[in-house]
Amino acid sequence: MESIDKFDLAILQELQANGRLTNAELAQRVGLSAAPCWRRVRALEEAGVIKGYHAEIDRHKIGLGVLAFVRVDTERVTHEATRKLEDAIRRMPEVVACHYISGTGTFELQVVAQDLDSFSSFARQQLMNLPNVKDLHTSFSLGEVKASSALPLGHLAR
Repeated sequence: MESIDKFDLAILQELQANGRLTNAELAQRVGLSAAPCWRRVRALEEAGVIKGYHAEIDRHKIGLGVLAFVRVDTERVTHEATRKLEDAIRRMPEVVACHYISGTGTFELQVVAQDLDSFSSFARQQLMNLPNVKDLHTSFSLGEVKASSALPLGHLAR
């Protein structure tokens, strides 16, 4: 995909707001007929701009009341040790996001749990036993001001 034009931008905005739009609804909203709209969506998917479609689930309504931010400090940073740690983290469904970070620590995890007791058990039994982990530093969310997976797209309109 070479560049994103106004129609691609409109498609991305609409799909971020509602990924369940039919092609006909999407085409009508962005000012295209159905066939060109479908081709553009397919091109955005094939280029990797659109990576997938997901349901946004309210974690509180499914009993995951705790959101923790866990900074992981490692013993040493080698390629093999880091790969093993990454692989282990990817297999943990409680870890909903993991980032390499600058500054103190190696990784920053977002972890969900039912309550503080279940988080504590997970941290002691799982996180502390990850390969190459030296220390964990945890902060808990006291309330969400904003939680969105929608990306800002304004810079694409220039």
